[in-house]
Amino acid sequence: AKALTVTGMTANNKTYDGSTAATLSGGSLDGVIGLEDVTFSGQSGAFADKNAGTGKAVTVSGITLGGTDAGNYTVTQPTGLTADISAKALTVTGMTANNKTYDGGTVATLSGGSLDGVIGLETVTFSGQTGTFADKNVGTGKTVSVSGITLGGTDAGNYTVTQPTGLTADINAKALTVTGMTANNKTYDGGTVATL
Repeated sequence: AKALTVTGMTANNKTYDGSTAATLSGGSLDGVIGLEDVTFSGQSGAFADKNAGTGKAVTVSGITLGGTDAGNYTVTQPTGLTADISAKALTVTGMTANNKTYDGGTVATLSGGSLDGVIGLETVTFSGQTGTFADKNVGTGKTVSVSGITLGGTDAGNYTVTQPTGLTADINAKALTVTGMTANNKTYDGGTVATL
C-alpha cells in the first residue's frame, strides 16, 4: 500500500470550555495516483490539555480512508497543528451597592454577587471589588461604579471577568445637631419671644 499524507489541515481556535476537544478544518490527501477514488474522514483533534493558552499543540487521530481505491493506500495522521484556547469571559451577577449616610466621600460598600459562566464545578472565586459613587453628594438612585474584581482559585487562569455595571444606591442626608445654644433670661414684656 502507498502511504498518503494529509496536508493543509488546520486546528481552529476556541474559547475555553473545560475540554481538550479541538475542531479541525480543511485538508487534502497528498500522494493519490492520478484520479483514483480515495477520500478520508473520521478525523478528530485534541489539545494537549484543557487550559487556556496560545499556540497549543493539537493531536489529530482517527483519519481513515474511503473510496473504491482506498485499499491500495495507507494514511498517516497529520502532525504539527496548533491553535489557541482563549479564556472564557465571566460576569458577576447579583451584586448590590448599599445605601449610606452622607460622609463627604464617594466610597460605596458592595454586597453579594456570584460568578456566572463557570463551567461545571471548577474552582473560581472573585475578590477585590470596590464601589464608588459618581460623586459625594446626597441623592437617590446614584450610579455606583465597580472596579478591582480579580479571579482566584485553581481554574482562574482559564477565565476573565468583567466588572458589573448598572448598580445604584442612595446617599442620605446626614443629620446634624446644634449644641451649646442657650436661651437668655429677660424681663417681662408681654410676649413669648426669647433671645438665643
